[in-house]
Amino acid sequence: MLESAAAPSGFRSRNLGDPRRHVDVVLAGAVGAVLVIGLLLVYSATRRFGDGNGFVVRQVAFAVVGLAAAAGLALVDYRRVADWWQALYAVGVVLLLGVLTPLGTVVNGTSGWYRLGPIALQPAEFAKLATILAIAAYLGSVDRVDLWRLGAALTLLAVPVGLTLLQPDLGSALVFIVLGIGMLVVAGVRMKHLAVLVSLGFVAILVILNSGALDDYQTERLTSFVSPDGQSYNVDQAQKAIGSGGLTGYGLTNGPQTRGGYVPEQQTDFIFTVVGEEFGFVGSSLLVALLGVIIWRCWRAAQLAADPLGTLICVGVMCMFLFHVFENIGMALGIMPVTGIPLPFVSYGGSSLVVSFLAVGLVQSVHMHRFS
Repeated sequence: MLESAAAPSGFRSRNLGDPRRHVDVVLAGAVGAVLVIGLLLVYSATRRFGDGNGFVVRQVAFAVVGLAAAAGLALVDYRRVADWWQALYAVGVVLLLGVLTPLGTVVNGTSGWYRLGPIALQPAEFAKLATILAIAAYLGSVDRVDLWRLGAALTLLAVPVGLTLLQPDLGSALVFIVLGIGMLVVAGVRMKHLAVLVSLGFVAILVILNSGALDDYQTERLTSFVSPDGQSYNVDQAQKAIGSGGLTGYGLTNGPQTRGGYVPEQQTDFIFTVVGEEFGFVGSSLLVALLGVIIWRCWRAAQLAADPLGTLICVGVMCMFLFHVFENIGMALGIMPVTGIPLPFVSYGGSSLVVSFLAVGLVQSVHMHRFS
């Protein structure tokens, strides 16, 4: 049974004032610092393109929208947001279904986008947050996770996983699976049940890789990390860029690989190569440390939450960020498969950036309303 880390009743009964007094300033500061670094990296990675500073301008606009949405969400009691989980989950599922129709747009072999003029919307990012809310609201309302409730939670998880696999987008599917497993562990699922689920997950991945559902180039990207001789051009160039940075790097906009445009998708999937080449080991370590602070503060908010619902929301967000960071940096280093997962608050892209801000807004709401 999941237990909350709420404050003692005598302490809770005191007048603790406006929830805005309890903003996690460390979390907010870390997010702000990572965002600034991300804007610099996007600028460096895209300055060779023909639209001037267009990428950075759009990223700043996405950040403003995300920041405003996160601030508004943080002020709302997360329990009121969770009351709408069925509707939010349904919208996420409908959006995932829509991209499989002619309404969707194919990008890099994946039909996972809507094109709205100059803006591309990736519904899988929004569905991740909706799924976190759905599983947290469901498991947070039960006394224990028996087989029936486990089956219901897995159904909530299986729908977005299946729809993202149909795109096919194995990277997003893995994110859903990781955050789902993390939330199930904290909710109190029995370990033997979890072991069976993890085993079935590995079998499912092997079946997908050998089923012909993915194109040959997609399969090669996903499996190249297990064989250095078979690694993709993307990974080879990424490793060269990171390795050439040395201790302190070449300086902003001075990286040879970045200036020459040798690393494909550098402003999105392989953004970590920019910090590795231009700021070296020192700059890379700073960025990783700041991302670690964000993940730690999500875990801290989970521990301080007033109820199981708040704990599960924070754990889901933490697992989502943790896997994004590990996978994105790992694929740039050649130790993880290339799946196209963005680096939170760093990679260029409106969907990822806005949803990352919304996720932090939810965590802030749990932290700010823990005494109410």
